[in-house]
Amino acid sequence: MTKKERYQFVIDYFLQHAPDAETELIYDNPFQLLVSVILSAQCTDKRVNLTTPLIFEKYPTAAALSKVSFEELFPLVKSISYPNNKTKHLIAMANMLMQKFNGKVPMTVDELIELPGVGRKTANVITSVIDQQPNMAVDTHVFRVSARIGLTTNATTPLAAEKQLIKNFPAHYVYKAHHWLILHGRYVCTARNPKCNICGIKSICKFVAIKKKADI
Repeated sequence: MTKKERYQFVIDYFLQHAPDAETELIYDNPFQLLVSVILSAQCTDKRVNLTTPLIFEKYPTAAALSKVSFEELFPLVKSISYPNNKTKHLIAMANMLMQKFNGKVPMTVDELIELPGVGRKTANVITSVIDQQPNMAVDTHVFRVSARIGLTTNATTPLAAEKQLIKNFPAHYVYKAHHWLILHGRYVCTARNPKCNICGIKSICKFVAIKKKADI
């Protein structure tokens, strides 16, 4: 099977079985998504979704969040992983939004990564989810799943995987493919004990093929 055929199989499968795949973070606007994604680093979306409602209620805008003190915000963030750093990042991010971007979330990767707490992965999430830009956020799920299936080859870093995925997925599918791979990794192709028995793409998966050879 060629790489092009492998990608097409994956696209066809998910278009049929997960046509409406989207982020599991709950948000109402770009600012709320930005806050949620910053909080989600090395933390589950479920935990973030339990934490953000009170934050959004008290600080619904960048202007409101920029005026809060660490002592005021920390109690709302403390159930999240790395609460000290994330509290500082949220306040600093809101201040920069006010000072440099008129309180609005910018929609380019280069501008977003200027914000405290925002790296390339977060910027790719924001631009792809909000604006459907062809940017691929590579988290641990995407990195693992794309390598196992055979969508990436010898990609040793998230950026290397991102470049291969961007190159091979048609641009108009990239923003959706990000969610396909994340959700597949979260619920089927798990890090430990992947559920290959219920996987709909196991017939073209390199990981499954290697396992079969090992069992022979």
